Amino acid sequence: MPTMQAIEITRPGPAEVLRLTTRPVPQPGPGEVLIKVSASGVNRPDVFQRQGHYAPPPGASDLPGLEVAGSVVEGDFSGDNPFGLKPGAPVCALLAGGGYAEYAVAPLPQCLPLPAGLSLLEAAALPENYFTVWSNVFERGQLGRGEGGAAETLLVQGGSSGIGITAIQLAHAFGHRVFATAGSADKCAACVAQGAERAINYREEDFVAVVRQATGGRGVDVILDMVAGDYVPREIDCLAEGGRLVFIATLGGGKAAIDAGVLMRRRLTLTGSTLRARPIAFKAAIAGELHAKVWPLLEDGRLRPVIDQVFAAADVAQAHALMESSKHIGKLMLRW
Repeated sequence: MPTMQAIEITRPGPAEVLRLTTRPVPQPGPGEVLIKVSASGVNRPDVFQRQGHYAPPPGASDLPGLEVAGSVVEGDFSGDNPFGLKPGAPVCALLAGGGYAEYAVAPLPQCLPLPAGLSLLEAAALPENYFTVWSNVFERGQLGRGEGGAAETLLVQGGSSGIGITAIQLAHAFGHRVFATAGSADKCAACVAQGAERAINYREEDFVAVVRQATGGRGVDVILDMVAGDYVPREIDCLAEGGRLVFIATLGGGKAAIDAGVLMRRRLTLTGSTLRARPIAFKAAIAGELHAKVWPLLEDGRLRPVIDQVFAAADVAQAHALMESSKHIGKLMLRW
């Protein structure tokens, strides 16, 4: 049986528990393809999985890694193949696990053709962030379709993260006003460079006061929140009438006190989601939206992934340590 190099989690713990090992090359099942991986994205959920806090969904690989780019080797092309992919095609793919390896299996509908003009390394930085942002900001958060009208306002918490940069870029590209929070002057400058009208250093400024002043007291239509915890009451104060608060992580804690009367009087919506365990059909629908509405922006240069650092696969522990330090801006990548 052919083998490959892969990175496994030897036990829950610090970054050093990640180990380069040899595994059998996975075999694609019905509706799946095998990808020879060129690059893999490193994401916060990978850290949570390594720590023992985010188990793979049933049937997924125990190896970490939620996004890859590479070339299709073989697979089942008899079913849903929305982009007409064939063996040899360069693709990027969203996975439920198994991306930290030289070969990975992905459902065919979750594989997108390489955007023209992007390298495989750049393409590997797309799936997790773009699927997440599209699903949460534009679908659950309804940016551009709420009471604020076609042009709305978005506040991105953690704007210098991979998710944050993607949200800023996409919202700006579609004509919305964007505000962002970040923890240093350099990170704030990076948010502004990517399209934020104003970046707020949360260590020095009150984001509620800054946003209310910048919007003439109105507040923002949508907030993308990775913090939760004690941020939630302040974020509610920061929302405009009919505003939507969307949670995608709980780095500040999962519990918060809210005033339900405020939600009712101001017609606010609190929502959130996770992506990893959602059905293939759900992810396929997002892939179709991205291909139709976002891929053209990547191909004409209006959008570009921001990559902070690229690590050799064997140096994955260093990548995870940097992720946990939050000193990076944009994406961290592994190259095979």
